[in-house]
Amino acid sequence: MFEDQQSWTSVSLFGVFVALLLLHLLHSNFNSDKKPEPPGPRPVPLFGNLFQLNLKRLDQSLLNLSKKYGPVFQVSFGPQKVVVLAGYRTVRQALVNQAVEFGNREITPAFFVINKGYGLVLSNGDSWKEMRRFALATLRDFGMGKKMSEEIIIEECNYLIKEFEQFEGHIFDKTKAVHYAVTNVISALMFGKRFEYKDPVFQAVVDRDNEIIHLVGTASLWLYNVFPWLGPFLKNCRDLIKNVEGNKVDVRKIIADLKKTLNPEVCRCFVDAFLIRRKHLEDSENKILHYHDDNLLYSVLNLLQGGNDTTANTLKWSLLYMTKYPLIQARVQEELSRVVGSRQVQTEDRKNLPYTDAVIHETQRLANILPMAILHATSKDVTFQGYFISEGTTVVPLLTSVLYDESEWESPHSFNPSHFLDKEGKFIRRDAFIPFSAGRRACIGESLARMELFLFFTSLLQHFRFTPPPGVSEDELDLTPVVGFTLCPRPQNLCVVRRN
Repeated sequence: MFEDQQSWTSVSLFGVFVALLLLHLLHSNFNSDKKPEPPGPRPVPLFGNLFQLNLKRLDQSLLNLSKKYGPVFQVSFGPQKVVVLAGYRTVRQALVNQAVEFGNREITPAFFVINKGYGLVLSNGDSWKEMRRFALATLRDFGMGKKMSEEIIIEECNYLIKEFEQFEGHIFDKTKAVHYAVTNVISALMFGKRFEYKDPVFQAVVDRDNEIIHLVGTASLWLYNVFPWLGPFLKNCRDLIKNVEGNKVDVRKIIADLKKTLNPEVCRCFVDAFLIRRKHLEDSENKILHYHDDNLLYSVLNLLQGGNDTTANTLKWSLLYMTKYPLIQARVQEELSRVVGSRQVQTEDRKNLPYTDAVIHETQRLANILPMAILHATSKDVTFQGYFISEGTTVVPLLTSVLYDESEWESPHSFNPSHFLDKEGKFIRRDAFIPFSAGRRACIGESLARMELFLFFTSLLQHFRFTPPPGVSEDELDLTPVVGFTLCPRPQNLCVVRRN
């Protein structure tokens, strides 16, 4: 009897095994048309892949994973799946060739603190489309990237040169003046005026902007994005809110003053253009859905932040690289002296300054100011390189992997201006040079930033030579970045010497 029972149990187990096998085969056949998801490391419940990522240098962690899992892979930030795009060809295919599918913005909890879903950068839908369209048209009307903005930049170059003259022959680490100069350019377009570098309100706005961008890239803010309930317990989160609210108060005051003196017949600046546009819509009894105070405030804040941090930090990197590589600095200055002489550099001189132009581009490439593009999200279900990515998935275009792509750059980890020069020494464009990102979400102020970098850099190199402080060699200068959402150079002493 026991043998019969044992036999029956074996038959039952075999039957269960066969049934499970059939169910698996049926399920596999039923889902045979479903595209596989991108590969990636195995997540653990609740925490996902957080223990496998270095949140203090997230771009490097993701770059290392791309070498194992390929150019399209996924990781889990807690319970949330995130798709990472690595390498020039993959990033371009997504952001340019499939721009609509990858064109939404992921609004993380930290991003919501900054913008509340309004403005130009951290928004989606019709509001974003209208604000971007308006901003592009208005900035072009005010000469962004043209002669009018060139005059604004050249005027500010003179103020910055005077600031640097105070340190002639002495050690200095006061690079905040670079941020003030760059911010004044966008301030002239936003508010129709520049500010004195010693203006305490102006200093506070600029310093808060820099702190906001730094905080958003810290490890604790990445954790806040995954577990928002941690916010009240995180100092960086409290500091982010404090800085955002402080800047909102100060910028609202500037906007309020412009409202009081508004003349609809005379458009002085971006704020005026917005207010005049709103008044025209009101007078014609059209809906003014997107032309409200929140979109004005956050659009101005976006442009101030974007017009300050990345351009100023690129200029700071350029001065550090010139100090680190004195032979390159000398060659830039020889070209400037030969082509321009002592007169003010103009934008049109760029075509006759190929080596200088190559040095500026190589600074942008190697400095890698924005290692990860601001987070994207898919606008619909999409099949990409054979992988299925569902609508609403967070996407990280890894710009580090583009600017350091070993299949695109001859010496990706070295400062090499020859990346942008042909055999005859003429400047050449490189497709994989996308420090401003690409596609629908590319930097709205790219043309202005390019003009600023050229004019500020050449003006400073015309007037000054940059050296390490006494007792410090070029080799001892530290190129390790301070990591936030952008990468900026570490504070360190340099010497500025007036050129004869």
